[in-house]
Amino acid sequence: MDGSGKPVQDRDGALVAAYDGPPDYRVVGRHGVFPDMTHDEIERFNFLAHMNRHLAGRVMPAVKNAFETRVAPGQSFTDRHQVRRALTRDPYWQLWSALRRNTMEMRQQAGRWVTLRQQEELAARAASLTEGDPRLVLDPSLKLPRYVSSIDHHCMPGSYHTEYGPGDVANAANYDSGLFATTGGMLGTWSDGGGQAVARWVTRNLPDFKPKRILDMGCGLGHNVLPIAQAFPDAEIVAVDVGAPMLRYGLARAKSLGVENVTFVQANVESLPHFADGSFDWVQTTMFLHETSYSSMQRIFKETHRLLAPGGIVLHVEQPQYSPEMPLFEQAMRDWDAFYNAEPFWTKMHEADLDAWMVQAGFARDSLIHGGVTAVVDKSVFPDAADDNGEDYGRKAAWHVVGARKEVV
Repeated sequence: MDGSGKPVQDRDGALVAAYDGPPDYRVVGRHGVFPDMTHDEIERFNFLAHMNRHLAGRVMPAVKNAFETRVAPGQSFTDRHQVRRALTRDPYWQLWSALRRNTMEMRQQAGRWVTLRQQEELAARAASLTEGDPRLVLDPSLKLPRYVSSIDHHCMPGSYHTEYGPGDVANAANYDSGLFATTGGMLGTWSDGGGQAVARWVTRNLPDFKPKRILDMGCGLGHNVLPIAQAFPDAEIVAVDVGAPMLRYGLARAKSLGVENVTFVQANVESLPHFADGSFDWVQTTMFLHETSYSSMQRIFKETHRLLAPGGIVLHVEQPQYSPEMPLFEQAMRDWDAFYNAEPFWTKMHEADLDAWMVQAGFARDSLIHGGVTAVVDKSVFPDAADDNGEDYGRKAAWHVVGARKEVV
């Protein structure tokens, strides 16, 4: 009994039933190259997952209230940049921003602590799964685009491409192990809720579409492409990225999860002379365009048109574009990543007229595709993003689809 005479177990049971936080990190899937962790390392990730969920669900709404009651009155804003500059002078926004940035840095350091101490072991595990496998195609002579080589994306030192030794996969393992903390567990057991969402959207909205060859651009460690490969097991999947550590890890991860129909290729997706015109039925990008430059995106769109077979589709999945219908406050909050999270192209990408670029690339305007997807996860373990009414202005597991079908001449 507690002081009120109520059984403690009843109180604890009610607390458990009312719990709406992220699941425990221990439910995250462990594949063949997932890093090993101590008790304390797991608890660091648990803390960061809770902190990110707290900032999104409890602190962020108060930022909006501060804007409406202290920042906006008497002001006449004409664009998101004016709103952002005004917000930066408000103490509550400053608190939220500092906490969010610090949480991201803590997440990266937690992941680096885990992966760098076992760097050689992880490389050996990846090599045991990939050595001699023709589905790993690396190009040591590849020149990295400056928008990759000069940026530590998501505050991750060395970004996607840095190698700390022969056969290195450390930054890929860091990225994989920390996705749970960054998203508060909203991407599911294998952090592949986005890829599952894309696969489900295609099977539901294009039920007669039976692609034989699929290209995934900017695949990273492959967590978004594997659900597509699993949904279309008879298709040949080619996953392209510039980062060799990501590709090594991606193939090792795929093989340890029993996915055998994906080839990982190191190349710059702005130009893929390796592949003939019209050689793919489906070209896909998932949360990739915002990490390229303004000019490169237009070259990528043209390359997707060249690579698609007549009747093939291209789909780009991203957070929603800025539009006149989106409040300036929301636009300014979404721009946070561009200024404080090493995502400098986020702001320009989200203001671009993607439909116009698709048409300029060669797609007919009446062939354009629009839609929306939300993360597909195990509801018995993870929260369902589709049922979450909160908003994290750039990190919610809900995305827009912009694409097109290539005309049959």
